[in-house]
Amino acid sequence: MAGDEVRHLPLEDLHIQAGARFGAFAGWHMPLTYPAGVMKEHLHTRDHAGLFDISHMKLFEVRGKDAVALLDKACPLQADALAISQSKYTLLLNEAAGIIDDLIVTRLGDDRFMVVANAGNASEDEAHLRKLAGGLAVTIDPLDRVFLALQGPDAWAALSRAGIETGSLLFMHGIEPRENWFMTRSGYTGEDGFEVGLPEMDARELVTRLLDDDRVGWVGLAARDSLRLEAGLCLHGNDIKPEINPVDAGLMWAIPKEIRASGKFVGANALQAVLARGPLQKRVGLKAEGRQPVRAGAALVDAEGKAAGHVTSGGFGPSTGFPVAMGYVAAPLASNGTQIFADVRGAKVPLTVHSLPFIPHRYRKG
Repeated sequence: MAGDEVRHLPLEDLHIQAGARFGAFAGWHMPLTYPAGVMKEHLHTRDHAGLFDISHMKLFEVRGKDAVALLDKACPLQADALAISQSKYTLLLNEAAGIIDDLIVTRLGDDRFMVVANAGNASEDEAHLRKLAGGLAVTIDPLDRVFLALQGPDAWAALSRAGIETGSLLFMHGIEPRENWFMTRSGYTGEDGFEVGLPEMDARELVTRLLDDDRVGWVGLAARDSLRLEAGLCLHGNDIKPEINPVDAGLMWAIPKEIRASGKFVGANALQAVLARGPLQKRVGLKAEGRQPVRAGAALVDAEGKAAGHVTSGGFGPSTGFPVAMGYVAAPLASNGTQIFADVRGAKVPLTVHSLPFIPHRYRKG
């Protein structure tokens, strides 16, 4: 993307018709809210099904006899251990074991994978993968697709009514239900749901069919943020970034134990050094007392007023009924129930370290 050029979603006209209020996000002109408002959009997703346009995210098809080798070099991943249709959350690391991006990789064939990357990092991710692919028999294809997410307990029923059966698909698995379609049972809300990449004309037809169902409503970026925050899910650029490693971020569950010590991925040596040292800080949930949300960037101090960390994401939790936040605190302060304080415009707001997620995940795993 050249300069400050803002990119527009292929379905922007549909969002305008729906009364969306737009704003900038990761270089894209994105729908933030619709007339129902953030609170109702959030709760509708938890109770029924929210429809999100996530076409700002990028799909890459990685294929060829060295596809496994490339992915295992780029990520702390055992790509060959994935079954066909299995998806895996993984990380793109730099040499210092900092998180360039978090990805979902789905195996579609012996030597064929789909990679979903975050909007703001897509160009950097592609360049990084192409650099690592030098000398390997592998092709990296960025796909031109509309990308939709349908999230919530009624998502499967709404898709079925729209003519798309999902019954045998379990959480963190993906298929190609039609030509040039890619669908996973996954999402960014903590709810059961699906993400579907498909050509624009097919997407317009699908959106029309889905919105004919009273259980389905458009949901914007603002409610997507409150939903993922309640679910304890990281936003790259806030909660994880190239200066943060997977140990401090609490994401070691995403790295197979077998390759932590012996993996040849980029950043392996640095990650081993961090593991040997232990975390200096830890990502934690934070529950504020009262009703005032504590926002990203707020400094944290301990009971004696000493620097203790910082908030990376924060807002009000419509489902929890109280303000929720995530941030990094010094490792000795990371136990649940520890009280710390946020500096909000000079006022000290009490916070309690809280386990993540704030609400239970409701994925369909079996």
